[in-house]
Amino acid sequence: MALFESYERRIAQINKFLNDNGIASIEEAEQITKGKGLDIYQRVKDIQPICFENACWAYLVGAAVAIKRGQTVASEIAKTLGEGLQSFCIPGSVADDRKVGIGHGNLASMLLEDQTKCFAFCAGHESFAAAEGAIGLARSANKARKEPLRVILNGLGKDAAMIISRINGFTFVETEFDYATGELKVVAEKAYSKGERAAVRCYGADDVREGVAIMWNEDVDIAITGNSPHYNIILSDLQERTYRQRQKVLLCGIRRRHGQNPAPGQHGSRSCFLRHDGHHGQNALRRTVRRFLLGSGTRRNDGSHRHGQQPHGRCVR
Repeated sequence: MALFESYERRIAQINKFLNDNGIASIEEAEQITKGKGLDIYQRVKDIQPICFENACWAYLVGAAVAIKRGQTVASEIAKTLGEGLQSFCIPGSVADDRKVGIGHGNLASMLLEDQTKCFAFCAGHESFAAAEGAIGLARSANKARKEPLRVILNGLGKDAAMIISRINGFTFVETEFDYATGELKVVAEKAYSKGERAAVRCYGADDVREGVAIMWNEDVDIAITGNSPHYNIILSDLQERTYRQRQKVLLCGIRRRHGQNPAPGQHGSRSCFLRHDGHHGQNALRRTVRRFLLGSGTRRNDGSHRHGQQPHGRCVR
């Protein structure tokens, strides 16, 4: 019986990664981790019970290599775990081509560094995977940090934010946004538990502008967007891109929807960014929305060339 999904398509690449680091097989990797008193498989399941089997084994492989390399600094180990994830990406797949595993490791490494203060999940509030990830991420990162990492969820819908907060024990933060002045007000906060779960602050936004204002209010350093229904993807991507434009951020994520391809090894989930100081003025949101709307239709079929469509795809009449 195969240990995980698509075993035959993954195992050659996994074994090469292990062999290059002096480990003969996945079975030996498991013995190495358990020899250190670590049950990596169960730890991954405890953080996210709905994860795929290959995620558990990927982290186990990365952990065994980190042990073999003698690494003891959390941020360095995170990068090695990313290499383990990368070894599980099916050769020729988008994940393999864009080095998604490496990107996840680099993202985790940044979250373990104390100069990163606040991390945001920008996703639809129907995403229970994001909620579980927020809990596990905050719990794990703070073990290696001197200063606790602030984690927020930021998505569409105030009622949805309240529901996801109540289910998961987060702190629901209700806001009001003044569209005339751009001012954001926090009108209420309610913690649905005590302790580490309550430390995760959950926001609901009515639209992109309020979502961006929430990220400014929390002084977000790093954010990622995940997979959501189509309208949530559009708004969360726009929200994040606007914040990134206004803050001169360093892009290190996948821009599948917008056709951008960052350098290998700089990718996160759907996208993630590291904030820097500065901004691009008051029209950043307008430019982002305009670029999104125009960019999505540059290759539409408007008829043959004699009716005005040019070889580059744009129609001139």
